[in-house]
Amino acid sequence: MNFDFLNVEHHDGVARITVSRPDKLNALNAATIAELDGAIASLVGQSDIGALVITGAGNKAFIAGADIAELRGLSALDAERFAARGQALMRRIETASVPVVAAINGFALGGGLELAMACHIRYASENARLGLPEIKLGLIPGFGGTQRLPRAIGRARAIEMMLSGEPVDARTAERDGLVQAVVAPDELLPKATALAERLAVQAPIARERILSSIDRGMDLPLERSLELERSNFTVCCATADMKEGTSAFLERRAPSFKGR
Repeated sequence: MNFDFLNVEHHDGVARITVSRPDKLNALNAATIAELDGAIASLVGQSDIGALVITGAGNKAFIAGADIAELRGLSALDAERFAARGQALMRRIETASVPVVAAINGFALGGGLELAMACHIRYASENARLGLPEIKLGLIPGFGGTQRLPRAIGRARAIEMMLSGEPVDARTAERDGLVQAVVAPDELLPKATALAERLAVQAPIARERILSSIDRGMDLPLERSLELERSNFTVCCATADMKEGTSAFLERRAPSFKGR
């Protein structure tokens, strides 16, 4: 795959996507959003890919928001379409059938934080700064930030962050539950990749059913979400992977999952 604004590589079942617009602090323009959407759709569909890592080029920024120069020229209709494309990308990440790990190096602001929040797991470097500063531009988050941030850190804390527009440091983000780990900058990609590699070798069908149970079930009433879980549990019990996993456990050996 050839891209103008992404670098994509994969090894040992893990694909790494690096957003590469270093002169713009990896800001998301329409072309980058389209490339990310296409790359993720393609990678998730490959049987040899069991996890994704998303990061940004350089050590200054993960993704420093949307491209303000492009955004400033949008008409109202163009803005609605731009937000719809951004939201669709975030849902593609959020509903991916393989785990997606964000490796947040430096600034994750606006659309960058919105993309990170769509990922299943977030690791941050010690120099990371995370925020939704759209209010300072006379805007609101448009790629899902008003919905995902309260779900991640609670309503009052999310309101404070969005109405002030002030970013938080990595340790504060970890305390609030916005990121799961904070590591030294030179350890970020190795640790995020090591996590992705551990997740990539798990039973593919069970992994997908866990992700879909969480994504679809969290906003359902408890009884309906339990029905969803029960249905997915039943599906897993009918797989060859379940037989392999239970046999490997009883035989005290490592399982060899085939995704069937």
